[in-house]
Amino acid sequence: MQVTLRQMVLTLSRAVDLVGVTDVFHGRRVGMMAVECAKSLGWHTATRHLLFDAGLLHDCGVSSTREHRVIINELDWEGANLHCEIGYELLRSFAPLAHLAPLIRYHHTHWEDMPGLPIDPLVASHANLIHLTDRVDALATRYYRDESLLLHVGEIRDLINRHRGQFFAPALVDAFLDASAPEAFWLLLDAAYIPQYIEDMGRFSETRTSTLAELKQFAFLIAHIVDAKSHFTAEHSLGVARLSRFLGQLAGFSGDHLEKLEIAALLHDIGKLQVPDELLESPAALSAAEFAVMKKHSFATYQILRQVGGFAELALWAAEHHESLNGDGYPFRLKSDAISTEARIIKIADIYQALAQRRPYRKPMPASEILELLRKMQAENEVDGTLVDRVALHLEECHSVARGEAAGSGL
Repeated sequence: MQVTLRQMVLTLSRAVDLVGVTDVFHGRRVGMMAVECAKSLGWHTATRHLLFDAGLLHDCGVSSTREHRVIINELDWEGANLHCEIGYELLRSFAPLAHLAPLIRYHHTHWEDMPGLPIDPLVASHANLIHLTDRVDALATRYYRDESLLLHVGEIRDLINRHRGQFFAPALVDAFLDASAPEAFWLLLDAAYIPQYIEDMGRFSETRTSTLAELKQFAFLIAHIVDAKSHFTAEHSLGVARLSRFLGQLAGFSGDHLEKLEIAALLHDIGKLQVPDELLESPAALSAAEFAVMKKHSFATYQILRQVGGFAELALWAAEHHESLNGDGYPFRLKSDAISTEARIIKIADIYQALAQRRPYRKPMPASEILELLRKMQAENEVDGTLVDRVALHLEECHSVARGEAAGSGL
């Protein structure tokens, strides 16, 4: 599993950008524009890469689609710094990305407020450039879908310029006006051209490889972002990982195999970030159309994880957690012999932990009722009977592990 630092940044960025639901390139566009402005300022390559990564991850404190709507529809609002503080705390606790944390913390701080803060002037300038390009993308978002962006470039540039010295540093505004004068600046933001820009940046990025311990820590970071989407799903990914590890131990897994299973379980619900909050928190049964939206999440998980070097197996283990042995699951409609033991374990753990948690439409279920439901699913050939038998033999411990009430998982 040779995962580079840049791959981790891009994986996290792709996950966070899912919160945009129908527009999933916000972070990447912010990073790209920051690089183009840095070129106009004559800043060296290392700084451009720093800004690119900060742009990619600037909204890592945002899990809610409701909050994202505010971010892209308002130039400024009360409480704008809340997600900055959340993102700061997430990144500063993860050593490989901790250098980006100060930029994330101040990326919605007005330039006129910077002098009163205990912040390095260079960090202030870098954070303010992310603020500027973030607001540019918010202003441009409404024009991407109908391809009318070039018709509105003048008004976007004028609005940014009107806030020079207040929201944005004058020198950064000048750099933006210089960089954004050619149409090419705006045409690069088209979804068709973003992957090539990302690839080009990757050719000259740091190639430091992460350890398995760092990957596990990184998976925890993503799990925290996913679980923060709703108070109903708080610690769901962590609980699924704990129970998956416990069931993996019962199945005879050990060492790196067990660690990889745990990582896959931590990451299994990345795609949920793209599900609107209203669906996740609906107290009523989902309509056919709403369930179709919900069913996209496991495939989104697969598409994000499969792009990480060495994650081919993990991507499948994570993405197959809604497959059924009878072939009626999703998103691949796999039959029993095509579903790995690891994916079967994560499926059981996902079902168990969700039922043991409160949801908007029901209270937490007791262990006996969860086992009864698993037995029904076993009878319908939806889940692995051997795994259900293991749950039955260790029912109280499974319940405690799923709810975080026992130390049986190593988490």
